[in-house]
Amino acid sequence: MFTIGDFARHGRVSVRMLRHYDATGLLRPAYVDPASGYGSYTATQLSRLNRIIALKDLGFTLPQVQDIVDEKVSLEELRGMLRLRRAELETAMAAAGARLVQVEARLRAIESEGHMPTNDVVIKSVPSVRVAELTAIAASFEPEDIGPVIGPLYDELFRCLAAAGITPTGPGVAYYEDAPEGGGRISVHAAVQVSAPLQDGAFRILGLPSLNQAATIVHRGSMDTVLPTAQVLARWIDTHG
Repeated sequence: MFTIGDFARHGRVSVRMLRHYDATGLLRPAYVDPASGYGSYTATQLSRLNRIIALKDLGFTLPQVQDIVDEKVSLEELRGMLRLRRAELETAMAAAGARLVQVEARLRAIESEGHMPTNDVVIKSVPSVRVAELTAIAASFEPEDIGPVIGPLYDELFRCLAAAGITPTGPGVAYYEDAPEGGGRISVHAAVQVSAPLQDGAFRILGLPSLNQAATIVHRGSMDTVLPTAQVLARWIDTHG
């Protein structure tokens, strides 16, 4: 048998954790000396400890862990719990990946400060275009608010166009404006060029007006990394009025 300290070392856990597991009934010592009150553990209990730690690392609560290791849940219930946890972890990983992309974009924006490539900004006229569009509201201009709105909007727009037998004739056009209700909310317009009659309905077909002069810049890469490019354009506009 092992003392609690030796068992903790073999299991790579803390003595405090073992005492907590003892108090909650999750992992009790195999033997408790009646005179001293000290508990001892056996090597076979390492298997239970390993399962407890593995399930805890997967994000299960201690009551859930106890039900699993005590076989109080069916195999099908366990599969369902593990599938749910896998989905939660995948969502968390995707969110962390998106945050990393935004951190890298912010870093590039900081690194480009003072090195504004003004030759990338081109002044040109923009002709009027006819577009089909869908609109939704985003909580703010932050990428984590815009991204989950603009992507599904385009998916739905292309489904609507296909159902109506309308084929896009040019690239997508996304534009943003303050939402009527205010509060920092943004109206997100997902549009694509079409050649079709004006209409309102499941989606709108409208004409975007021409612009005599527009400051333009080309962004190369995904929209997740557009921040440095957009800020170059903003600095140019601020400098040139």
